This record gives sequence, C-alpha cells and structure tokens, in this order.
Amino acid sequence: MEKYHTYLLALFLSTIAGLSTLIGGLVTLFLKKNSMRVLAVGLGFSAGVMIFISLNELLPSSHKMVLETFGANSGWITLLCFFIGILVAILIDYLIPDHIKNEEHPHVRTNESNEGLFKTPEQIQKIKRAGLTTAVAVTIHNFPEGLATFYATTASVKLGLSVFLAIAIHNIPEGIAIAVPIYQATNSKRKALVYCLLSGLAEPLGGVLGFLLLHFFFPQISIAFIFAFIAGIMTYISFDTILPLAHEYDTAHYSITGVIVGMLIMGIAVMVF
Repeated sequence: MEKYHTYLLALFLSTIAGLSTLIGGLVTLFLKKNSMRVLAVGLGFSAGVMIFISLNELLPSSHKMVLETFGANSGWITLLCFFIGILVAILIDYLIPDHIKNEEHPHVRTNESNEGLFKTPEQIQKIKRAGLTTAVAVTIHNFPEGLATFYATTASVKLGLSVFLAIAIHNIPEGIAIAVPIYQATNSKRKALVYCLLSGLAEPLGGVLGFLLLHFFFPQISIAFIFAFIAGIMTYISFDTILPLAHEYDTAHYSITGVIVGMLIMGIAVMVF
C-alpha cells in the first residue's frame, strides 16, 4: 500500500510541475496588445530559454548518461540523436504551413510608441506559427521531465521533491515562451493559457507513460537519447523560426535583450535549484 502512495505522490508532483507552465502563461494577462516591443522581447526570451535548456542542460545530461553505458562512443551517439532531433524539427517545420488565411485579423495597427508598424494576416500567421512550434517543442520536452519527476519520487521522496522544484521553476519561463506569441497573434489570453495548459499536461502523461514503457518495453538508457533528441528540436526551432521572427519585429535591441534575460533566468534557476 505504501508503494501505491508513493506512486500517487509521484503523479501529483509531476502534475503540479507541469502546470507551472500555466503560471508563465498568466504573464499574458499583464501584456499590452499588439506591442512590437513586447513581441520582440517575448520571442527573444523564448529562444533564450530553449537554447539554454538544450545546450546547457539536455545535451550534457544526455552525454553523461550515454557515457556511463557506451563509453568511448558516447559522444558520437549523443551527437547523432541531437541531429536526428534537428531533422525531425525540419519535418515539423514543413508540416505546419506558413500561410493560412486568418480572417479574425485584417490589419492590426500597433501603438505609436512602436513606430506605427502593421501586422498583416501573413505576419500574424507567422507569429502564431512560432508559438505553435514552441508549444510542440516544450510539450515534447515535458515528457521526459515528467518521467524524471516520477522516477525520482519513486526512488526517494526527498530527491523527488528537489527534482519537482527545479522543473516547476524552469517551466514558468517556458510558459511565457509559449504564451507571448500565441497571445500577440490571436489577441486571446484564453488561447494562450490553453496552449500552456496542454503543454503542461504532457508532464504527468509523460511520467506515467514513460514509466510504463521503460519498465516493460525499453531500457532506461532511452531517456538519454530522448534528451539529446529534444535538444536538437529546440535548438533548430530557436534559430530557424523564433530568432528570425523576433528580429523582424525588433525596432531596437529588444530581441537580444529577451534572449539574454531568458538565458539569465534559466541559468539562475539551474544554479539555485
């Protein structure tokens, strides 16, 4: 019976950690509509968060786990998984169309402080697409995080609480990364929050499904491959989609400011928690 209580606690912690993505989404409640400055900073922030997570957390963690099993060939294996992730991201890039007619927004004029720029239906679709690809990447990323929380808690409640706190803290900026472009493209706070919620729910789902799959079908080393794979996806999306779009709507150095702030916040979260 105590074992089942531990499983329930593990599921609870992975659920709360995932839902902290929604906390980041709540930032949209305080944002100004149609602000190019906010959009440029938000997109830069999104890229900064994903690049830092990919290259400073996921890839080194993957290599460390692979090294313990495969020794000298670990670098090549990690690199292969990373670039497979990039190839999959390219496929995702082609599967989400660039130009879809958006009848909800004809031309949306920004305020004068943003130099009177316009957002056309095509531009709005590109912003929305950036939010959707970010949501896809973060959702995939949340699966192994849920697995990590679940496994850590079943092994040790103390360890599980530490992992839960770390993941919950760094899921907040991920929520911001999803919500800002979705809100700016749709002018709907509800849609921004829904995407954050759906992305966060991937965490408990990943915990349960991942635990079952690794327990019955796949070796535990597969989580290392998943980490490198996700790092490849998130890196590609950051450089190919998010940063070019941020620069397109940047009237000064707002996008690079967002990148630096995103990396700084994630770095502090990693160091502290």
